[in-house]
Amino acid sequence: MGFDRAAALRRLADEPFDVLVVGGGITGAGVALDAVTRGLRTGLVERRDLASGTSSKSSKLVHGGLRYLQQGEIRLVYEALAERQRLRHTAPHLVRLLPFLIPIMGKDGIINPKLARAMESALWMYDLTGGARIGKLHERLSADDAFAHFPTLKRERLVSGFLYYDAQTDDARLTMTVARTAADNGAAIANWTSVTSLVKDGNRVTGARLLTAEGDELEVRASVVVNAAGVWSDDVRALDEGGHPDSIRPAKGVHIAVPWDRVRNDIAAVVPVPHDRRSIFVVPMADRTYIGTTDTDYEGPIDDPRCTAEDVRYLLDAMNASLAEPLTEADVLATWAGLRPLVKAATTGRTADLSRRHRISHSASGLVSVTGGKLTTYRRMAADTVDEVVHGLGKGARSRTRRLRLHGAAGYAELTDDLAPRLGVTPEQLHHLANRHGSDARAVAALVAADPSLGEPLVAGLPHLRAEALHAVRHEMARTLDDVLARRIPARWLAARASSDAAEDTARLIAPELGWDAAEAARQVDAYRAAVALDLPVGV
Repeated sequence: MGFDRAAALRRLADEPFDVLVVGGGITGAGVALDAVTRGLRTGLVERRDLASGTSSKSSKLVHGGLRYLQQGEIRLVYEALAERQRLRHTAPHLVRLLPFLIPIMGKDGIINPKLARAMESALWMYDLTGGARIGKLHERLSADDAFAHFPTLKRERLVSGFLYYDAQTDDARLTMTVARTAADNGAAIANWTSVTSLVKDGNRVTGARLLTAEGDELEVRASVVVNAAGVWSDDVRALDEGGHPDSIRPAKGVHIAVPWDRVRNDIAAVVPVPHDRRSIFVVPMADRTYIGTTDTDYEGPIDDPRCTAEDVRYLLDAMNASLAEPLTEADVLATWAGLRPLVKAATTGRTADLSRRHRISHSASGLVSVTGGKLTTYRRMAADTVDEVVHGLGKGARSRTRRLRLHGAAGYAELTDDLAPRLGVTPEQLHHLANRHGSDARAVAALVAADPSLGEPLVAGLPHLRAEALHAVRHEMARTLDDVLARRIPARWLAARASSDAAEDTARLIAPELGWDAAEAARQVDAYRAAVALDLPVGV
């Protein structure tokens, strides 16, 4: 169960490292895991919480991306679908197949035959580039069958549909689990630790100076520093180069969550946005349906992008064009906004049309930066990055992460319903815990068995247990109330107001574990509620 920040900070101060990774999103966590499993002494630091940036604010899908086929990115789709298949085996407790409906809407029961043929061709290409690895090919559905999956669609306009398969995950939990697997293999991982400057020997980067959230300063010695800071990667490069390179073009993507019974989709769906040459995902999760994403240029502060009233209106209008029962602002339970760290192209155009492929670069002083990419291909990005590191160091094995099972995967299949009474939880509770914690569900269940009050819901309307908050601070490196309610448990993104109501009780529960006095607990509650209030635009 070791995932000890204090011990990691001591190691970072005292030990020399082959690789220091800057950035605790999915890419940085992947780099740390790939490096340490090749036999390299590895550390990782993140200035806020693990996955606190883009990696907790995605569409929470592990997918190839149908629209990338339309952009001619066949190789990217092929690689993404290969990684999807690997994740189904290395993280079965976190990545699950999810059927998707593409409703075909027409006018007066008639659809443009050219559009239908184009969609069929794209889905066959999706199958051929890797969708068929899961043993399921796309299907053409009748209007009645499509309507049965999504009964709030405008039935008079629904002509037919297509069914295909992708996968879903909790992005923040996947990131935390990858980082934890790296720690299991010997990496020193520390969140809430900022890089203030890079250390150089002559013109060569040889480490970094750090500042912890507690105010402690330390210096890390490292043969190679890897910049995996995502949308903040230019800020890290500026510490090396002096000037700000301005190589990232942030693209904002927003999502909203609504009650599932306002949409009643029993599978995910891809709904076209009228007059905008794009589609949005409509995905069920935990008695909610979340809707998104947008893809627009962003020029504001990158630390905490927000979903605006205009963003909410865009998604509601896009949905309502196809719904018989329109959604309103009053239906919105939560919102989130993230920034994709897209690599700037030589030509201008929509961010939606920019490539999602990653790029690895080296500075004159040896800083290695990895930018771009997407959640699904994090492992491939990490392997490519560490290949460059190994080449420069002249040591290190080949990547070993293709089949490496992530923390919690071993023993997951044994967590069947008949085990629940022996663990002191209900079958429903065990099913929920197993699909978030894998084999660590036993440890969380033990908390409930010892104190049944910990089996109560943490946030009204969500299945997450009070025991999960304790487990988060004891074993998952959660340090703040927001770490618990936004990333170890996605309550902020699925039930913003309800999570705000639960903030005080959650703070009381975890305060003894984190050494908070009453004043600090109150400060944490106030900070969390203020953040939630900013997530909900005026009128929502």
